[in-house]
Amino acid sequence: MDHNNKMGWGIGLMVLGLLIGAAIGYPIGHNKSDNASMKADTTSTAATASSDGVTVGGAKMVRTKDIVDNAVNAKNVTTVVAAVKAAGLVDTLKSEGPFTVFAPDNDAFAKLPSGTVATLLKPENKDQITAILTYHVVSGTYTTAALKVMAEKGQTLTTVQGGVLTPVMEDNVLKIQDAKGDKVSIVTPDVISSNGVTHVIDSVLMQ
Repeated sequence: MDHNNKMGWGIGLMVLGLLIGAAIGYPIGHNKSDNASMKADTTSTAATASSDGVTVGGAKMVRTKDIVDNAVNAKNVTTVVAAVKAAGLVDTLKSEGPFTVFAPDNDAFAKLPSGTVATLLKPENKDQITAILTYHVVSGTYTTAALKVMAEKGQTLTTVQGGVLTPVMEDNVLKIQDAKGDKVSIVTPDVISSNGVTHVIDSVLMQ
């Protein structure tokens, strides 16, 4: 076989390989896309790759890190991080999830009566701080887009603690209403992590 024929066969085999790869790869990729869409629907998420780069407390949040590993780098949520540690919830919030966390910033905790936080962080009050924190956590991933849809439909969220939170629209602004009827604002929305999403809020949710 001369040199030109060898080249012809080689190019032909390469083209054939690409065609076979495309034929196999398309349905696999297509199924993955369908599965991802189905998962997004069932968890009410609208997270996208553009979520990388959200800054919380001067630190860049990265979607490949879990909720805890992102939070520990943010200077404005150090109180809730300390509370999570005191409640023994670190391993839970580092697990697969997914979770939606409404995380009060430091100013939110500062609104509580003087000495409240220090008291709650004591070992003997672990049950109390655990109940408060788990009232701020919901199973599943709910971005602001999903929460707005829920607000329009009058739907509620059941927290890990067992209580109810209600997304509401007030003057075209999304807020979260707690069991007492108080509404909190979202300071930083849609902080996407590997195991869920965090919304930084300006007040502590209460039952």
